Amino acid sequence: MKKLLLIFVVTSSLAISSMAAQTSSGIAEAVRGDSTGSGWVASVLHWYDAHMNYTAVTSLMTLESSFIPFPSEVVIPPAVYVAANPESQGGMKVWLVVLFGTLGAMIGALINYFLSMWLGRPIIYAFAESKIGHALQLSKDKMQRAEEYFNRHGVVSTLVGRFIPVIRQLISIPAGLSRMNIGAFCLFTCIGALAWNCILALLGWLAYKAADPTVIERYSHQLSIIIVAIFATAVLFFVVRALVRRKTKHGTK
Repeated sequence: MKKLLLIFVVTSSLAISSMAAQTSSGIAEAVRGDSTGSGWVASVLHWYDAHMNYTAVTSLMTLESSFIPFPSEVVIPPAVYVAANPESQGGMKVWLVVLFGTLGAMIGALINYFLSMWLGRPIIYAFAESKIGHALQLSKDKMQRAEEYFNRHGVVSTLVGRFIPVIRQLISIPAGLSRMNIGAFCLFTCIGALAWNCILALLGWLAYKAADPTVIERYSHQLSIIIVAIFATAVLFFVVRALVRRKTKHGTK
C-alpha cells in the first residue's frame, strides 16, 4: 500500500512537472529565437510575459518545494519582473505572485511531510537511492544532510531551512519522519516560504526598476546568505538572552 502511494505521488508530481517542462521548452525556444549573446534574458522574459499566470506560479512552486528539483529563482523573480510592468500581457499583480508562490510552496512541503510520515524512513531512503530517486537528484547523502540539519536545529529549521539550497526542498521530509506538530510545521513553513518569496520578488522588482534582468541571477544567492545570517543572529540573540536571564534568576536565589 505504501509503495503504491509513493508511485501515485511520484506520478502526480511528474504530471505537475510537465508544466515545468513546457516552461523550460518555451524558454529554450525563446533563447534560440535570439541569436545575440546579450538578448536571451529579454527573450525569456518576453516568453514569461505571454505565458506565465498564477496557476503556473503555484504549480512550479509546488514542484520546487517537493522532492523534484526545480529552482524557485526561475519562477518568482521573472514572474514579478513581468508583473511589475503595467503593460504586461498577463496582467498579474506582484503581491498575488508572492501569494500564489507561497501557496505552491506550502502544497509541495505538505506533500513531502505526509509522504514521509506515511511511508517511513526505510522506504524514503530506499527511494532516494533508487534509479528514479537519482533521476530526481535525490541521494542518501542529501537525505541525511537534511535530517541532520533538522535534528540539530529543531522545528525552527523548517523556517530557516527555506533559505538554504537543497535543504529547502528536503527539510519537510525529516519533519514528516519525526511527526512534527502539523500546526507548527505549517506556520514555520508558511513564514519561511513567504519570506523567501518576498526576497525573490524584491529581486524581480529591483531588476525591473533597473531595467536589468541579470540582477536576478547576480544577487539571488548572496541575498539568501544574508537572510540566513540574519536569522542565525536573531536565534543566537534570543538563546543568549534566555541563558543570561536564567543565570540571573538562579543568582538571585
